[in-house]
Amino acid sequence: MMKRALLIIDMSNDFVHDQGGLSAKEPAQQIVPFIVNKANEYRANGDLVVICMDAHQPNDPHFHRWPVHNVVGTWGQELYGELQNWFESHKEDPFVHYVGKSNYNAFHETNLHQILREAGVQEVAATGVCTDICDFLTLAGADAYGFDTAVYLEGVATFTSNQEESLQHMTLCFHTKIL
Repeated sequence: MMKRALLIIDMSNDFVHDQGGLSAKEPAQQIVPFIVNKANEYRANGDLVVICMDAHQPNDPHFHRWPVHNVVGTWGQELYGELQNWFESHKEDPFVHYVGKSNYNAFHETNLHQILREAGVQEVAATGVCTDICDFLTLAGADAYGFDTAVYLEGVATFTSNQEESLQHMTLCFHTKIL
């Protein structure tokens, strides 16, 4: 059986909560139960779950393009709602990892590919926000490292109108399976 990893991308208060600094709001809030269920399913099957989270410093140049969000150690960077509860109850699990990232692509200058390789992962499946930015570029990173890619349609959201085009582009560019 293929070893898989579920990537939960940027499901922070700043990206999901109504008061978040750069929030997709209701579309992101609606996918939380699905993501929690998938995380439980992956763990029950012996697969990895990786929380991939924006981690910015207060003076990050990133904030010249975007509103301030996911500053390390703030409420905004914490996982949103039920996901925070799930992580708290699983953070000692050796198959659950947290990867802070300073780039849209969770593979850029992180140890994500090493975590996945050491666990024998062959396929990564994306959930979280935003479909057309961090989800898309993280799957580009996964593809570049030779992983098979998938995305859960019920597990992604964005604050733009580019959802469908991004999913189509994933299948075209990275042969991503839409699940």
